[in-house]
Amino acid sequence: MSLLETAALTLVSPALLAGDSNPAANPCLDCGACCSHFRVSFYIGELAGENGGHVPLELVTQISPLRACMKGTEMGAGRCVALRGQLGRPGIHCAIYENRPTPCREFDIWQPDGSPNPDCQRLRLALGLAPVPPRPDAENDPQGPSHPNQPDQPAAA
Repeated sequence: MSLLETAALTLVSPALLAGDSNPAANPCLDCGACCSHFRVSFYIGELAGENGGHVPLELVTQISPLRACMKGTEMGAGRCVALRGQLGRPGIHCAIYENRPTPCREFDIWQPDGSPNPDCQRLRLALGLAPVPPRPDAENDPQGPSHPNQPDQPAAA
């Protein structure tokens, strides 16, 4: 598989991951709390254009010579301009999910050990939403989920 094909496989929408937009499989699909709370600032190299970035220019505010921020989140506790739908309701989503900036890509609802992200929990509870349960046991591997093509690790001596 080429690098391009591999990269294309990683750009998956949350609705596809959830299978038929099922919020039970992906709690983000009925939340939106993080997208209406955190300041989303990032390096300007992620902006679409000559630098090869992917975040649409019309959705950002430049906050310094090397930093940009998603409009609406400049001061924190503001709703991102790319968020579509009503907070805490099914169907809420990011209009630029495939092109979202690094802070959005790196914010996980689960920690590597499978426990819920405490920031996510706090924001969901503030919206009156149920807490996120731990990730299913099969995925609670601190080394990350296993992959069928991953070679067996040698036994510890």
